[in-house]
Amino acid sequence: MDDAKARQLLSRIARQDEAAFETIYRAFSRRVFAYALYMLKERDRAEEVLVDTMHEVWRCAARFRGDSLFSTWLIGIARNKALLVHRSRRADELHDDLDEVAETEVDELAPEGFAELAAKQRREGVQACIRKLSQEHRECLQLVFYQGCSLADVAHLQGVPENTVKTRLYHARQRIKNCLRLLIEREGANSGVSS
Repeated sequence: MDDAKARQLLSRIARQDEAAFETIYRAFSRRVFAYALYMLKERDRAEEVLVDTMHEVWRCAARFRGDSLFSTWLIGIARNKALLVHRSRRADELHDDLDEVAETEVDELAPEGFAELAAKQRREGVQACIRKLSQEHRECLQLVFYQGCSLADVAHLQGVPENTVKTRLYHARQRIKNCLRLLIEREGANSGVSS
């Protein structure tokens, strides 16, 4: 949905038009849910953020000033809701499994099982590398590469200059690259293959 159409619907929502709200919900709910799921890593909490975000749109549609795209405003609301949920977690709920890549004896696996395990370990390795990034760096990557936000939109959401977003993206990519290099080297050392 283009921004002009979303703004028209938002003005109707400000007048309590349920059909307009339903259209906005259908158009943007998956995107908001995907963003919240990325931020929180828990389906239930992501659904909670989606509901809270859309409720905020319903309640506060008239507050949209038009300083940004509608989608940027919407993701900004979702971001704030997700951060609140994240901060409210009890300390014992938080866990860091960065070094928990599954270890299984290679000779116990059938060839297809080995390939499946290797693919799983690589996915987990990439996810571990991303989790090692700061919240700001992870969020920049998510917003630009998965949500399709412009650098200006990310700068607006994070409250920083656009050059800071560029710097965060650069450093995030470099850290992921180095982390993945180390994972590949470790994988080669564990399998007895030199890299």
